[in-house]
Amino acid sequence: MVGRVPDVVLPVLDEAEAIPWVLERLPSTFHPIVVDNGSSDGSAAVAARWGAEVVAEPRRGFGAACFAGLSAARAEVVCFMDCDASLDPRELVAVAGPVRSGAADLVLGARRPSERGAWPWHARAANAAIAHRLRRRGGVALTDLGPMRAARRAPLLALGIADRRFGWPLEMVLRAAAAGWRIEEVPVGYRPRIGRSKVTGTVRGSVRAARDMRRVLA
Repeated sequence: MVGRVPDVVLPVLDEAEAIPWVLERLPSTFHPIVVDNGSSDGSAAVAARWGAEVVAEPRRGFGAACFAGLSAARAEVVCFMDCDASLDPRELVAVAGPVRSGAADLVLGARRPSERGAWPWHARAANAAIAHRLRRRGGVALTDLGPMRAARRAPLLALGIADRRFGWPLEMVLRAAAAGWRIEEVPVGYRPRIGRSKVTGTVRGSVRAARDMRRVLA
């Protein structure tokens, strides 16, 4: 078991509208670290008003924001999740639980759409293809490369994840598997996000993310 409450890294790029929804539902047993990745809508100020620790990462890229948050974290266990209200932060309890107890080294939330339109077909198809290649290449039995996840901070830093774009989540799993980590997934709900997605909301965004992940797989 661990002492300090887990840190939760929340990368944001123009998520001012969704931030209150997320932080209001975040259990008090988690510490939010909002990483502003160059927002122009005042996301950082909104997060600060809601009591979050705010980190600025001017270098654009999902992986760059995640790494900045991981570097700022101080807890033994660190969680990650999108800050667009598509995921309920109350489910972090179930995701972080196996890591905190020592039963797993990396836990991912496997998304289960709770409303129509939550997960566009092109995003779901790209995710399924990546998960299939993960099973074939690394023997990792995952159904979803979920954005809600938990691991211990020091070992995660030691993995040396290099990607600073959309390949970050995939590289984390690949390196963890290569290091012999115990990887599990637990089901989590998935709802339509607040605002327009920069990735899964468009075919172009999904293609860009898939391209980054193919580069990591190569």
